[in-house]
Amino acid sequence: MDKKRVVIVDDSDFSILVIKDILEKNGFEVVGRAGTLDEVISVVSETKPDLVTMDITLPGTDGFECTKEIHKIDKGIKVIAVSSMLDDEMLQKAKNFNISGYVQKPIDEEEFILAVKRVLDDEELFKHFQSLYLPIFKEAFSDALNRMTKTIAAYKGERLSNETIQSKGIAVVVGIIGKYSGRMILDMSVESATALTDRMLKKESSKQTEIIAAIGEFANIVSGNACSILNRENKVFGLRVSPPSVFYGKSLNISSAKIKTYSVTIDTEFGEMILNIGFSRGDFEWM
Repeated sequence: MDKKRVVIVDDSDFSILVIKDILEKNGFEVVGRAGTLDEVISVVSETKPDLVTMDITLPGTDGFECTKEIHKIDKGIKVIAVSSMLDDEMLQKAKNFNISGYVQKPIDEEEFILAVKRVLDDEELFKHFQSLYLPIFKEAFSDALNRMTKTIAAYKGERLSNETIQSKGIAVVVGIIGKYSGRMILDMSVESATALTDRMLKKESSKQTEIIAAIGEFANIVSGNACSILNRENKVFGLRVSPPSVFYGKSLNISSAKIKTYSVTIDTEFGEMILNIGFSRGDFEWM
């Protein structure tokens, strides 16, 4: 595989040496350096790199203006800001200028290379992620169900859609953030939720508050375990789950996400359940 080509933009010889050393040690080819706007235009036009690391504070210009000129040359060139300055205003401005990542000085090698790989490998990585996540979430559901109830799940079918979900009675929504953002929904009837809770708590006639808490925690375990498996596959994913939200009641509709999701029908000893899961790719990756 050809090495990814990088141009370093910085007015500090020391920073250039540090960045160059880290990149070359990790298999990247540094094809040029620049410290002014004119040098940026010249070097990028000549070398056509895959990536530019961009200092924000430069003599006579700044990293945002340089990024604007780079994208006039080729919109496909990725830019990662590498700067000692880091605040919310700076991050928002970087996003507005289509900068794909931001790493603060002093540079941590692992953090820096992780950001570079996130940006450069996005297309291939997302395809790989798409092939992974559904089987892994199904595996996590099966494992949690078996460990917590000593029963087995049977998968009847799955389909891809972005339709509104009509709940059977109880729905748990878990938000997921990281390299890709998404959500998991676990839906079942009140009767199924009651039977599942009774089995997990080893009692009968669980209270509504117990059912909501138990089903919420079950969904949290499924999503958390699935994200942990995915992160072990590739730490670049960096997935984290938000606290589950439990919705309880008849005629409950959950609006469709702005992404296509997989809906999987599951037969369990406690009744039929629906596992709905989907992810979208973000425009920017931030470290």
